[in-house]
Amino acid sequence: MTNIACQLYLISPLEVGGNFPASLEAALSAGPVAAFQFRVKEIDQHEAARLAAPLQEICARHDVAFIVNDSVSLAKRIKADGVHLGQDDGDPREAREILGRDAQIGVTCHDSRHLAMEAAEAGADYVAFGAFFPTTTKEVKHQADLETLEMWSQFTEVPCVAIGGITPDNAKMVIDAGADFIAVSGAVWNHPEGPAAAVKAFNALLA
Repeated sequence: MTNIACQLYLISPLEVGGNFPASLEAALSAGPVAAFQFRVKEIDQHEAARLAAPLQEICARHDVAFIVNDSVSLAKRIKADGVHLGQDDGDPREAREILGRDAQIGVTCHDSRHLAMEAAEAGADYVAFGAFFPTTTKEVKHQADLETLEMWSQFTEVPCVAIGGITPDNAKMVIDAGADFIAVSGAVWNHPEGPAAAVKAFNALLA
């Protein structure tokens, strides 16, 4: 992922079996997407790797970075493009040693520029701020404000991702505040007209 105009970063729903590969194919065929984060919970690594395989193939076909949420070991096992670490998921330096210099390593920093600076100093390729808006995808414990994005983008070269309740209706605020990527999940997979329509709506704002 490169630091150019704001780009789209998709995060998977928790259920990625069944018809989800078709939904991902539709989304990635609808317009530019920089990255896809594979986010599953409470399943063993063997099952996670099995579910990831077809999704990885789709991402590779569309030249979309495949990022594993939380698990450095799973990222290494499936040769993912990178890993996204929560504050309790390990150190970026250790992840870099395990995954190599070409891996994309992102870190959740909630609403804290201090945490973001620490992550950047530890070698993170990007930092994620949020949640910016109410979301049903996960419990919101930290509310970020637009000033965090503005300050970060003005004074720091490390790209930032805005996450949390972002929809085509409110995305322009975080884009204008300086986000390098907007991370979206429910707004794409639960879009009434389907994921392709959602990706087109987001990219219309990013053009």
